[in-house]
Amino acid sequence: MEELKHFINGTYVAGTSGRFSEVRNPATGEVIAKVPLATPAELDAAVEKAAAAQKEWAKVNPQRRARIFMKFGALLNENMDRLAECMSREHGKTLPDARGDVQRGLEVVEVCMGVPSLIKGEYTADAGTGIDLYSMRQPLGVVAGITPFNFPAMIPLWKMSPAIASGNAMILKPSERTPMTSLMLAEIFKEAGLPDGVLQVVHGDKEAVDAILDNETIQAVGFVGSTPIAQYIYGRAATNGKRAQCFGGAKNHMIIMPDADMDKAADALIGAGFGAAGERCMAISVAVPVGKETADALIERLVPKIEKLKVGPYTAGDDVDYGPVITAQAKERIEGLIASGVEQGAKLVTDGRDLNIQGYENGYFVGPTLFDEVTPEMEIYKEEVFGPVLSMVRKDSYEDALGLILDNQYGNGTAIYTADGDVARDFVNKVEVGMVGVNFPIPVPLSYYSFGGWKKSAFGDLDQYGPDAFKFYTKTKKVSARWFSGIKDGAAMNFKSID
Repeated sequence: MEELKHFINGTYVAGTSGRFSEVRNPATGEVIAKVPLATPAELDAAVEKAAAAQKEWAKVNPQRRARIFMKFGALLNENMDRLAECMSREHGKTLPDARGDVQRGLEVVEVCMGVPSLIKGEYTADAGTGIDLYSMRQPLGVVAGITPFNFPAMIPLWKMSPAIASGNAMILKPSERTPMTSLMLAEIFKEAGLPDGVLQVVHGDKEAVDAILDNETIQAVGFVGSTPIAQYIYGRAATNGKRAQCFGGAKNHMIIMPDADMDKAADALIGAGFGAAGERCMAISVAVPVGKETADALIERLVPKIEKLKVGPYTAGDDVDYGPVITAQAKERIEGLIASGVEQGAKLVTDGRDLNIQGYENGYFVGPTLFDEVTPEMEIYKEEVFGPVLSMVRKDSYEDALGLILDNQYGNGTAIYTADGDVARDFVNKVEVGMVGVNFPIPVPLSYYSFGGWKKSAFGDLDQYGPDAFKFYTKTKKVSARWFSGIKDGAAMNFKSID
């Protein structure tokens, strides 16, 4: 069994706490590594080294930083299969899904290749007599990213890339369940020419997280995970004077109107509901058909598609549709929520419990599960399942379907399937959700936009990646400059506009 280390100043450093967490292959239940859990002292030492490296990194001009990102992007492409294999082993994703994970992170790296134009300031000559006004964007210093298990490459790349491109040093604390992919990313970044210390990978649990939140040198924190933890991190970071962008849970609905193409809607629900074993914050977990005929037609199409889904380990090849969930505890929780749906009166159409895969009896597999006649009072609706479970909530009208989403505490992603442009436009304008799809099931914006939800799905003013990321990871300095040639002397005793 491999003993992992922290990645500090460009080299691997053994943990000193004596505390470890197990990394398991979810397909087999086998322990494949143990990861050290940092003490606050270890975290503080890594931050101190990062701060020293950041001073020199901030002096590197944006073009030269961009060249390192160009090399980094090329190396990510070269190492795509190796990264996917590592990720599939520690997370359970199928290999195509793991490659997609890397690809979506790579797209943010590609945007960062244009950093010279993304951190430009503004300039106004002769704003007043002999006065020029200008602004400049400068890095914050040392920042931190606390990333989840479900996207071991994509979300670390979302966090580290804009932060580092902007001239900051990054302390990355990946999930202790999937730490190996982040270590590989750090190695590749070093190979691309990133100076030692600009990216530190520190493993840990709540003790390390609290040390990040309390460290006075760290100026900003980015987090992705559950809503309670997002709220906790946001509050503690703000109390300590840090910037924070914290993304939490979701309950994403898809409305299916009577005029929708039912085959396309069913295909969309299969991919968005069961892909990646439902372990996506953008997964569609609630289908909302409008009218009995729509609901019945949808069920008729969904069931045979669900029955054809293949669940298994990533080693079974590209034939597998999705793999296991992340831990035995996650499997137990998902199956408990399925049981609660049955007990509370939902109609269980397909049951994914007790899935047995020969040779992988100790894996954490949950089969695709479909509920019909779910109501908002049921736990299966209220809770973010984070598993391969799709709930159908029938509504009689578009207004009732929209109201269901408006009443939900989360506002991450949503979608509508319809052939009516007026209905789609009304939905886009009225729905209180951060990311909206029209005949598009998982509306994750491309990397030159920004990603973020509303309501209890997000805490903080700015989104991830895209233009918002460069605002988040920089501070703006405003300069008013006057040159006295040809200007009469005299003291100004009042506060007034420049003229």
